[in-house]
Amino acid sequence: MQAQTIDEVISQMEAIISHSIKSNSRAGYFAALYYKVTCRVKQGIQAGEFENGQRMEHFDVTFANRYLAAYDQWINKTPVTSLSWKIAFDELEKPTVLVLQHLLLGMNAHINLDLGVAVVELAIAQNQPLETMHNDFNTINTILAALTYQVINELDQVSPLLSLAGLHSKNDSLFIQFAMNNARDGAWCFAEELALKTGTDYSALIVQRDKDIYDLGGGIVNVGGFLKFTIFIIYLFGDKNPARIIEVMNTYKKAYLKVQKS
Repeated sequence: MQAQTIDEVISQMEAIISHSIKSNSRAGYFAALYYKVTCRVKQGIQAGEFENGQRMEHFDVTFANRYLAAYDQWINKTPVTSLSWKIAFDELEKPTVLVLQHLLLGMNAHINLDLGVAVVELAIAQNQPLETMHNDFNTINTILAALTYQVINELDQVSPLLSLAGLHSKNDSLFIQFAMNNARDGAWCFAEELALKTGTDYSALIVQRDKDIYDLGGGIVNVGGFLKFTIFIIYLFGDKNPARIIEVMNTYKKAYLKVQKS
């Protein structure tokens, strides 16, 4: 079922996390991250941090429902219609893929594809120019980026050698070069292009974007050379129990991040 409110999104995230812990499923990695993001957005709405709290909730729900729909397809063993999400879910079956890579695959699909679609859908639904959504768009990204980096730091508890990936910071691998700012800017450019399309052209652009982001996802997991060896070493010395990793990600708390109105 598609969520109608931010509370329903949170409830569905909690259900995914609970099921993932019980079934020892790596699907809970991204869900644990996204749960924090959604709770943080709800706090911001209640604190009056956003330009328009009601619009932000609508935006958050529209955005989240794209992930929830893809998860629903996957968990019910029906075809995952989004290639970007399909690769993210397919990789869950591979134990040697790092938690960090799983998170990047989720963010790749959700930011590089879903975010642009969601902001255009919101603009259409509210009959407003796309540009009026730009601040809300940037705010969602600010929260997602901050909590992503926080969660990555938390992973030191279950993956003590994760920092070795930083040795490849100058490597041209997409695994390392995936950057939140680049993803945000690319998603907005995609949204601007999508907003100009209608009918079959609108759908065709989403399909093409989905294929491009699928290819980007492949670069996150299909690495070679010394980076491949480094990833294996990180995996070798990390915790290999998905349920325990999810519990660490889901319970670790840090200081509340306040987003200033622009």
